Amino acid sequence: MTFHVGGIHHVTIVVNDLDAARRFYGDGLGLDEIDRPDFEAQGFWLQLGAQQLHVSQGDEAAPSRNHIALSVEGLDNAVAHLEAQGNPVRRGRDIVGAGRQAFLRDPWGNLIELNEQ
Repeated sequence: MTFHVGGIHHVTIVVNDLDAARRFYGDGLGLDEIDRPDFEAQGFWLQLGAQQLHVSQGDEAAPSRNHIALSVEGLDNAVAHLEAQGNPVRRGRDIVGAGRQAFLRDPWGNLIELNEQ
């Protein structure tokens, strides 16, 4: 093979309120906004380590099982912080080889997994 897929560069999610998304992902999860080219659709980009989360404005409903998984350190603190902001978080069971997990949905129904190895 003459190429190699090395990992995920970015994931795009669709939301209908960009200001609320900035609060949820920026203030709630502590992600830093980065420069984004000027596209027809409104949105913003966030840096997650070596990967990016692209947030785009639209009215599409979020699929029920599609999700993004964020690697976190301090899962218990992250869950406490998110719950204090009024976000319901469901703890997953500890899965050998997959780490400790918690799940929540952003205000638009996008499923987010928090994963601590």
